[in-house]
Amino acid sequence: MNAVNSSFIMLCSLLVLLMTPALAMFYSGMVKSKNTLNTIMNCFIVFGVITLQWVFIGFTLAFGQDLGFGIVGDLGNFALKDVSAYNDLGVPNILFAIFQMAFALIAAAIITGSLVGRIKLGVLVVFLLFWSTLVYDILAHMIWSKDGFLLQRGSLDFAGGGVVHISSGVAGLIGALLVGSRKENHAINDNAHSIPYAFLGAILLFMGWLGFNSGSAGAVDEIAVNAFIVSILSAASGFLTWVLLEWFIHKKPTLLGSLSGLVAGLVGITPACGFVGIFSSLLIGFIASILCYFGLSFIKYKLKWDDSLDAFSLHGIGGIWGALATGLFASAEVNPNVIAENALGEGLLISGNLDLFKEQIFTTIICIALSAFVSFVIFKIISLFTSLRVEEKTEKEGLDFALHGEKAYNHS
Repeated sequence: MNAVNSSFIMLCSLLVLLMTPALAMFYSGMVKSKNTLNTIMNCFIVFGVITLQWVFIGFTLAFGQDLGFGIVGDLGNFALKDVSAYNDLGVPNILFAIFQMAFALIAAAIITGSLVGRIKLGVLVVFLLFWSTLVYDILAHMIWSKDGFLLQRGSLDFAGGGVVHISSGVAGLIGALLVGSRKENHAINDNAHSIPYAFLGAILLFMGWLGFNSGSAGAVDEIAVNAFIVSILSAASGFLTWVLLEWFIHKKPTLLGSLSGLVAGLVGITPACGFVGIFSSLLIGFIASILCYFGLSFIKYKLKWDDSLDAFSLHGIGGIWGALATGLFASAEVNPNVIAENALGEGLLISGNLDLFKEQIFTTIICIALSAFVSFVIFKIISLFTSLRVEEKTEKEGLDFALHGEKAYNHS
């Protein structure tokens, strides 16, 4: 065991685990008080459900021995069987499995933000179980496993732009369209019952994200340090850009808007953080914030799709930009693996070579298509047995007391 690397991955695992309850706080602050606890439960129930799914079949499907074609692993590590010894960096393989489990948790939790206030808890649990198995685990194998189809082609995704953000954002959008809009669909500021609560959740999410990105290096090295630094800078760039956009367009910069910019910058840098330098990270955060800002406005106000808490607008659009930005800005100066044997070379704007950028486009299309198709099929099959959403009366009264028998706030 390499004690330094193992300690680092333990710390990063803790930080990534923090992201799921932090996201629950962030999401719940942005909804009406009558749906506060249901929003938290929807988000945090993945800790129980997806943890067990990952232990029994998720890890082996994602990182087990390839079954052929680089698409999915076998069941040789069912229930973490034979997950022992250490990887090449001296980190216990069982610790690596738990670090990756935390990624699977946050990917599933992101989806719930598109569906708050109207989806049945049981429907959500069944959907997330099948989605994690048929989408997340397969993408993780194709992009991160050493025999993965997309990795072998030269695709780059350092910390989960496609595996986590594109896939979950697209699934959230498909779910929002199939489940339908909320009966009370107002502007997000009207729905937010506690903006300070959402702020605290977002800041904890930000802290956890640093473990998410830097821990993906797998060891304490220059690449991990770079990922840590550029993640902070991209977040700052995205945050400030959103504030300025609201200031110029609406004359009133909002705290909730600025938090959306923070998340947009983090999503955009996630696939690229191990491959790009400081200037590129600032540019990635800046463009991610602009794209997500106008994407959110278009979806909410032009198309009137009720992506409740903007899972697709931030994670889907931001993830797509981040994947493409990796193909533009990846630099061998930051990560020599970019020009290693069988690699596609540096990004288009660094080397003038189109190979990596074209591969990033191909990978992005695969992530979108797989998540959209499988999500649609899962929801349609579930709808054959039960309605996807709660009754209108329950939705109007609020899901906290109707589904859980609790209230977030009891005023005596």
